[in-house]
Amino acid sequence: MDKEVIRQRLLKKRSEMPGPDVDFMSRKIVNALKELKQWEQADEVLLYWPIRNEVDVRPLLQSAWDSGKKLFMPCCRRNEPGVMDFGVVRAEKELLSGSFGIKEPCRIQCEFPDAVLPDIIVVPGVGFDRRGYRIGFGGGYYDRFLARPQKEGFLSVGVCYSFQLVEGFPVEPWDKAVQVVCTDKDMIWKS
Repeated sequence: MDKEVIRQRLLKKRSEMPGPDVDFMSRKIVNALKELKQWEQADEVLLYWPIRNEVDVRPLLQSAWDSGKKLFMPCCRRNEPGVMDFGVVRAEKELLSGSFGIKEPCRIQCEFPDAVLPDIIVVPGVGFDRRGYRIGFGGGYYDRFLARPQKEGFLSVGVCYSFQLVEGFPVEPWDKAVQVVCTDKDMIWKS
């Protein structure tokens, strides 16, 4: 099946989710991530700010700050589609509304190091398959990041609701899989 058809179908279904369902399923995913030894042992993590009923990982932001982890968040480059920089965020007040209406690290308040090598990367998606490949919004932002050299032993985790787990979509040579897909019902490790 065509990726764009799947993307639009999943986005429509996600947009129609009632708030209590988003909260309940997001909480299950967040709790599962917190139980990972890789989360507990991580010194540096990369998270995102949720939009349009994405899995709400904001409790992980607070968990990272409370436990002293260095928290990176993406910031899209203006006039450079598909390219993100990553800022160190120490508190929610350092986030501003940026590209696509997403809260991003303030370029004035936050440090943007050249080398960003988190221990764990949490990746949103419109859909995932059991091999860890994802359907995003089509800009290739996370594929570019995951293609970079990473810290040995790092863990990339895709998060989505169980209905966003799909099979049978085409994978392009530039698509990069995550190592784990975490849904509200399952934790799927790439073999």
